[in-house]
Amino acid sequence: MKGSFTKWRGNFLTGLAVVLPAIISVAVLLWFFDVVSGITDTLLIFLPRRWTHARDGAGPMYWYYSLLALLVAVALISLVGRLARYYIGKKLIRAVDLLMSRVPLLNKVYGTVKQVNEAFSSSKKSAFKQVVLVQFPYPGAYSIGFITSEEHQEVEAKTGVKMLGVFMPTTPNPTTGFLIVLPESNVTRLDMSVADGIKFVVSLGAIVPDYAGKTGVLPVLPAAPSPTAASA
Repeated sequence: MKGSFTKWRGNFLTGLAVVLPAIISVAVLLWFFDVVSGITDTLLIFLPRRWTHARDGAGPMYWYYSLLALLVAVALISLVGRLARYYIGKKLIRAVDLLMSRVPLLNKVYGTVKQVNEAFSSSKKSAFKQVVLVQFPYPGAYSIGFITSEEHQEVEAKTGVKMLGVFMPTTPNPTTGFLIVLPESNVTRLDMSVADGIKFVVSLGAIVPDYAGKTGVLPVLPAAPSPTAASA
């Protein structure tokens, strides 16, 4: 019985390892569709609810109408992108931008979202410039980070050293994390691409990019003195 249970457990864990990524992927896709459709469904407001919703309009929207609304949203976004290439479209977008920036409270949110969008826009240089290794959260422990900026005039003028802005992402969600400004001497630049660095973070370190370069020993910074030792 013990041998049979051991075999069953091994088969179950192996099957779970094979099936789990697919289940999680489908679940995330369905969740994303549900969230987005909550916004795009309003595009079909011109259709009678008894057509688009169950129970003669009293129930939720049918999934195929939600899919249709999503396709309409994609078409409208593509149309806006097309108009943005022409003079009249640029003028309209600038007018909307000006209007949004003048609405109290909304302008704060809009301005922040716009700055983040421009930072990560594919039409601009990537916000993540290079993958680095940083001793974080304490000396001797290394974490993956991304250089986001290399010019800090005021900070460098007051510290007297070259400083780098480094984003330390959390795992498995690399869109959240910590922004640290560090001396360049405390940052170890890596050869892996930004895409490989993001994969490494998202996969919890399971996907390690190949490296064919020279190996070396990273320095360990001395630990900071404790408050008791400092006061003594």
